[in-house]
Amino acid sequence: MESLSLSNHFLIAMPNMADPLFAKSLVFVCEHGEHGTMGVIVNKPSGLVMAQLFDQIDLPLQDDSLKAAPVFFGGPVQPDRGFVLHQPAGSWQSSLLVTEEIALTTSKDVLQAVSEGRGPGTLLISLGYASWTAGQIEDEIGENAWLTVPARADIIFSLPAEERYDAAMALLGFDPALLSGDIGHA
Repeated sequence: MESLSLSNHFLIAMPNMADPLFAKSLVFVCEHGEHGTMGVIVNKPSGLVMAQLFDQIDLPLQDDSLKAAPVFFGGPVQPDRGFVLHQPAGSWQSSLLVTEEIALTTSKDVLQAVSEGRGPGTLLISLGYASWTAGQIEDEIGENAWLTVPARADIIFSLPAEERYDAAMALLGFDPALLSGDIGHA
């Protein structure tokens, strides 16, 4: 049986998710393979805005339209480190190409470019990321913790954070109120 890649998919936390870090989370999966899964939560603002983050890293932020943009809680792994999810992918020092158009960059050169007004056209900055060991996310999906659906860039980059979870849920084509947290076995 061929394994399914969840790269460029959303993980949508089931409505009954008890883990407070992931309750009502929408995770964009950047990498999924034999070594595990890595993604970024794209709907949970951290309380920090870009102007504050750029002040902390001693870079002036020239673009006034970005100053009040939220910095997101990307997940519990390395929450003190910045991750830039962006399109177009471009060519930065340390990027993971998710699709032809979307990349996740961890190098400071992309932040330097953003501060100077020559960064990627659309971006989401997070502190931290989410990670699962090999087979762990498949087990959690089997235990009814997550729903999956192919990701759409417009949900990540165009919608307000508070609308992203419901928009991704709507991609599934059914009413989430009908979901049960129980696991059935035939």
